[in-house]
Amino acid sequence: MASESLAPSISNDSENSCVSMVDVLREEEELEADATAVLGDSDIHNCTYPAGYIPRQALYSCLTCNGQAGVCLACSYECHEGHDLCELYTKRNFRCDCGNDKFPNNKCKLYPTKDGCNARNTYNQNFKGLYCVCMRPYPDPEDEIEDEMIQCVMCEDWYHGRHLGNKDIPGDFEEMICTGCMHKYDFLWAYNIYSQETQKIESAESSTDVDVGEKGKRSCEGEEEERELTTPQPSCQGESEVSSRTPQPSCQGESETTPCNSEPVLKKARIEESGDKLESVDLCLLKELQRREDTVQDSATFWKAAWRNKLCVCPSCKDMYRDRGITFIIDESDTVTAYEKRGKEKQTPSSQYDKGLQALSSMDRIQQVEVIQGFNDMKTELSTYLKKFAEDGKVVKAEDIREFFSQMEARKRQRAAAPFQYFCK
Repeated sequence: MASESLAPSISNDSENSCVSMVDVLREEEELEADATAVLGDSDIHNCTYPAGYIPRQALYSCLTCNGQAGVCLACSYECHEGHDLCELYTKRNFRCDCGNDKFPNNKCKLYPTKDGCNARNTYNQNFKGLYCVCMRPYPDPEDEIEDEMIQCVMCEDWYHGRHLGNKDIPGDFEEMICTGCMHKYDFLWAYNIYSQETQKIESAESSTDVDVGEKGKRSCEGEEEERELTTPQPSCQGESEVSSRTPQPSCQGESETTPCNSEPVLKKARIEESGDKLESVDLCLLKELQRREDTVQDSATFWKAAWRNKLCVCPSCKDMYRDRGITFIIDESDTVTAYEKRGKEKQTPSSQYDKGLQALSSMDRIQQVEVIQGFNDMKTELSTYLKKFAEDGKVVKAEDIREFFSQMEARKRQRAAAPFQYFCK
């Protein structure tokens, strides 16, 4: 998330630097919102092991103890404080490993009694602190190119934008599927054009009734059979845009193409067998889409919001999802967006920003200036302190931060105890 810098703003006609306390509080609010989004739906006090395989949770890999295991948020605080932790953001269907056979010398302090292993857990190179097809750490001290890291929704690995095989990355996507997963789950190419809402499905073999989301149905030209067939209709972009490859069906008596305005869902065809007896038969949306010519590329794909709702959920496709271990793909609650939304909903009504503004309003002008100056002093000293770690390539630990504030507090006491000096002429 883009955020405003806390660096003091320098006037064009003055060497003096200044920062607004409101800017400080706003920056704090944005950082708090980011943390709440990632960690808000995770338990900070209790190990998640008793809850089994959590659909989605924040995870960490402890490189100090074991580079091929994942621990929950609470265990990262309680059992691995001061260790070299690799933040994994979130992973799906994972059970906390802390204290099991992967940690032979360390028992979990929050939930000591655990099975030896979690058979359903899956691990990738992220647990070793490596990412992307380049298999490099992030941040990479040897990589001078600034690049965005994007997580694949299927394998959940993270990739540099420049390593996805795409010339341009769209700015309005919600989820990404990497090149390797598009090869592994190649049926998704049939949905790729569909998800971008650029084409419509039209059966060239038979005339059909088109369901446009209204109560009534307009019968298309050329229909003479007694059966009634409803084809799935993808949503359109705009009211006048028509795909150059597959035109929209127009109905008899209308001079303009009728745009569709309903989300695609699984439909059923009713086939008349004998007399008044009707049999309901499931139609497979995927098979309808695969009748077209799909453009398969050696690149990642980017998907807009709610694209999962457009996937076929007929019995055959559901069996395919289950057999391939990707039933999550039709679960909208599996998305990171849904996870972050749950975290934000748990956020306390009063944020640090609100508390800060309330505290400021109770101060007079002199106190406000002193608070701002104190913040600027702390910011400068902290930057200087942390610069040493960056130059030496050392990891900043919790005890280092505590030491910094202890030293700062000691200097503050020394200044307060020093006698006031008078300068007389």
